[in-house]
Parts: sequence; structure tokens; C-alpha cells
Amino acid sequence: MTTATSQDVLAGLAEILDEVAGTPVDKVVPGAAFGDDLEIDSLTMVEVVVACEERFNVRIPDEALEALRTVGDAVALITASVPA
Repeated sequence: MTTATSQDVLAGLAEILDEVAGTPVDKVVPGAAFGDDLEIDSLTMVEVVVACEERFNVRIPDEALEALRTVGDAVALITASVPA
């Protein structure tokens, strides 16, 4: 069995943000806010979430999406949700 580490999820999220929004990988750090720091709008965020769900085989409920403010929030949620 393999489990995704926080570093794995961070790296995968950085790739997704680069592909979906053109966000430079080096800007994707745990403390970065999606809106203020990375300029990710709500529509783009939905695309990011769908890509994360597919890549990490997780389900991110809409109510959880509203609470995702930073990259660190997303990494924690995805890491906790990845099937063992």
C-alpha cells in the first residue's frame, strides 16, 4: 500500500495549478493563499479541485471547497482523504 505524503500532494497540486492556471510551481507553497497570492478565482478553483479529485482519487465536497483558503489547507484535506 502506498499513501500520499504531504510533499507528494504539494508537488502534485503545484503541477495542477501550473497546468490549469499557469501558476509558477515555485509560488505554490503551504502558506500561499489561493485568491490573494496565487490569483486563483472561484471558477479556476473548481477546475483545480476536479483535477485534484482525479489525480489523488479523492472526493472534495463543495462545503470543503469553501474552506480552502491556502495551499496548506488543500494539502491537509487531500492528504487526509487519500485512500490508504
